[in-house]
Amino acid sequence: MTAAHGLGLPGATAPPRPPGTRTPGARVPAPARPGDGPSTAAPDPGESAPAWSTDDSYSAALRTGRGPLFLRRADGWLLPLEVERWCARADETDLGVLARCEGAVLDVGCGPGRLVAALAAQGRRVLGIDVSETAVARTVRRGGTALRRSVFEPLPDEGGWGTALLLDGNIGIGGDPAALLDRLARLLAPGGLLVVETAPVDVDERARVQVVDATAAAGPAARPFPWARLGTPALLRHAARAGWRAEDQWTAGARRFVALRDRRSRSTRSASSSAEPPNSTAVISSQRDRKPSAESPAADR
Repeated sequence: MTAAHGLGLPGATAPPRPPGTRTPGARVPAPARPGDGPSTAAPDPGESAPAWSTDDSYSAALRTGRGPLFLRRADGWLLPLEVERWCARADETDLGVLARCEGAVLDVGCGPGRLVAALAAQGRRVLGIDVSETAVARTVRRGGTALRRSVFEPLPDEGGWGTALLLDGNIGIGGDPAALLDRLARLLAPGGLLVVETAPVDVDERARVQVVDATAAAGPAARPFPWARLGTPALLRHAARAGWRAEDQWTAGARRFVALRDRRSRSTRSASSSAEPPNSTAVISSQRDRKPSAESPAADR
């Protein structure tokens, strides 16, 4: 039995069980078909559901598995998004990260589901969440379990996940790293593990960005949403203030990672701020990486 079948999460979409393995009283969903969405309701509008949750260019790129696609800042700087890598199978670097996971795994911003599918194939208990209907549907077709939901919305098993993943630049979700780190601490079990992929440069930036396809004909502008980029030094500063202990950091090729351990007690975490979407007034920080280049590796989904 795969990990996806073992979750039993309300509203989760997963492939059907083989004949004879159905849990008594459980409802087995129909197999996902191309174009099908998940069985959960769409997230509430606002900053908790970024513009790309319904962005045509992002959805089209995930369906085809190809870019080019970018995040564009207000000043015109473009950050390329690695659509092809996200839509491929988990690579050696990904598998090295997944080998560190403990207990049940929550993949925040799972995209098209390469990590969820890899963990499910290993028999691990894993759930992916993403605000994009297309991303969730693709995760399901790959054999994973996923919910169309923001990390700032109520989630299954809050306070019980063994590991949370913020890869491919997803530390940027919401444009407020401190709020995101606090939210992840309350989703994890006490002492839980958080693995974060950081930018390959020393940067601590908040910006409003748009998803753009530079090759597409001019059309309606995508709605901007807040995002953040953090290098490893910046992440470590934010994490220390938020009550995390840095357990390890490593580099694999051009990608950089940090493993954080939640050191707060359950009572301390329950007394922290409520799970509200971060402030929507984030602007570009004055702390930018030196000589930003469109050749920088994609850091965001």
